[in-house]
Amino acid sequence: MTGIYSWINEPASWQGDAADLTLATGEATDFWKKTFYGFTRDNGHAYLRPVSGDFSASAAVLGAYEQLYDQAGLMLRIDERNWIKTGIEYTDGLMHFSVVVTREMSDWSVIPLPDATTESRVRVRLTRHDDAVRVQYAIDDSHWRMARLAPFSAADAFVGVMACSPERAGFRAQFRDIEVGPAIDRKLHD
Repeated sequence: MTGIYSWINEPASWQGDAADLTLATGEATDFWKKTFYGFTRDNGHAYLRPVSGDFSASAAVLGAYEQLYDQAGLMLRIDERNWIKTGIEYTDGLMHFSVVVTREMSDWSVIPLPDATTESRVRVRLTRHDDAVRVQYAIDDSHWRMARLAPFSAADAFVGVMACSPERAGFRAQFRDIEVGPAIDRKLHD
């Protein structure tokens, strides 16, 4: 699968391409819609390319997680009302694997990663099969673990990497091995 990447909210500081991308976030950036906090933000940084039908997208994510809600990972986006973001998010003094699914309103789920450090190579994968999206992660060279299976539109969309820092500016994130290709097998268990 080929596609041309483009920015949603291009950061002031970034370098690289889809093979190896580094960025620093702007002030108070996020993707969030209404739920719990009552606000909507659509100013996070996302480097996305078009995608149709079933696919798998993955990337290795590294970040200098220090402040509450620093986050970096993958995004699948139809528009400003329908999107998924997933990856590492720093909360309660710990790295968590985070998934936000937004269909008019955002939800949020987290899995604590007590053994992960800022040196850990966290791999993130999104797979769309028809109207469902499977979210997986792996730390360093461990096996893939499923974090979420969510209903989501099969409409044409955009997929790629994202980073946000709702509480500050200057969060540095790096993405390696960004890939988009055919969907992995539908089998959920080994």
